[in-house]
Amino acid sequence: MKINVLLVDDHLVVLKGLRFFLQTHPDLNIVGQAQDGKEALEKVEELKPDVVLMDLIMPEMNGIEATKQIVATYPHIKVIMLTSFSDKDSVLPAIKAGAIGYQLKDVEPSVLIDTIKAAMAGNKTLHPQVTNQLIDQMTTDDGKDVSMLTEREKNVLEQITLGRSNKEIAAELHITEKTVKTHITHIFAKMEVQDRTQAAMYAIKNDWFK
Repeated sequence: MKINVLLVDDHLVVLKGLRFFLQTHPDLNIVGQAQDGKEALEKVEELKPDVVLMDLIMPEMNGIEATKQIVATYPHIKVIMLTSFSDKDSVLPAIKAGAIGYQLKDVEPSVLIDTIKAAMAGNKTLHPQVTNQLIDQMTTDDGKDVSMLTEREKNVLEQITLGRSNKEIAAELHITEKTVKTHITHIFAKMEVQDRTQAAMYAIKNDWFK
């Protein structure tokens, strides 16, 4: 089945460019477009897309507020930020708002398509500059240490840093997927993070698994 995509940007040239190369891909179906966050909410309600490519700075309502409302109302819809801004004041609020992906507008078309497919699979994809911003926000002087985790939680977290899915982790550690999910919940609580990406980047940043 094709992935239904809604395009949101306040520049018509950008919208036309996105539509031009995305609609040629056999796995994608461009269902509509919007030019600000408020219109995006209306289009989402009307068209029920699978993925929304969301600009950041727009009139009426910015992309962060629109993302927050979309994710809250339609948690199954994946929002990917596509913007020119990679500073921390843009990146962190977008991720906290619920964006599953964050790419810059200079991204290669093939990478953007991969980002859309990854989002549909529930995986985050971040532009390298964005990843660096998130890592820079994580310091080593906040009192967190790998010793706060049990041995099994350490094993699960290490597998997460390798990019493995719950199913792959379960197979590797010879435990059930339900048990993996339980360990991950405990890991997030102890590390005070919200998702796998944050947990993995923190562990990598602080050399928990040398």
